[in-house]
Amino acid sequence: MGVSRRQFLKGSGLAAGAVALGAKPALAGPDSPELRTKGLQTTTTVCPYCSVGCGMIVHTRGGKIVNIEGDPEHPINRGSLCSKGSALYQVANNERRLTKVQYRAPGSDHWQEVSWNWAMDRIATLMKESRDRHFVTEETVGGRSYAVNRNDGMAFLGGAALDSEECYLWSKFARAMGVGYLEHQARI
Repeated sequence: MGVSRRQFLKGSGLAAGAVALGAKPALAGPDSPELRTKGLQTTTTVCPYCSVGCGMIVHTRGGKIVNIEGDPEHPINRGSLCSKGSALYQVANNERRLTKVQYRAPGSDHWQEVSWNWAMDRIATLMKESRDRHFVTEETVGGRSYAVNRNDGMAFLGGAALDSEECYLWSKFARAMGVGYLEHQARI
């Protein structure tokens, strides 16, 4: 004789009840000694790779990243990460990662280490030279001149790692430089 549907459901319910009553409480919790992130500094951030903006939780000890995982309370990814986001720990903790500014002069075949101050001064000088060389004050269309005040020698590109405030400052800086070619990774 076979088992009827009613008998199967009764048996399944009894088995589930027995397991629930006899089960031990879970040992994992925020204060559990087995939790690998216990005692670590926790910070939330956004994945820097694409324009989706997945939330991440970064755990640090003494300023060094020891764990990165998806944020389960983030509305976009709800704790899951793609392969690039999952590998972000290796980007932060990699012996091949550059920690000093490297500069290769035009026509040179090797890199040299320079200071941050020198690099920032060099970038500012080159940006100023490019802006001065390519700045357009007016444009004539149909025999009529218009003030345009734009810089055709530069383009600015924002990225997914920037939050709203940083994007606002980035675009304000770009507009102050006269840049008309302003784009963001999310639109590309």
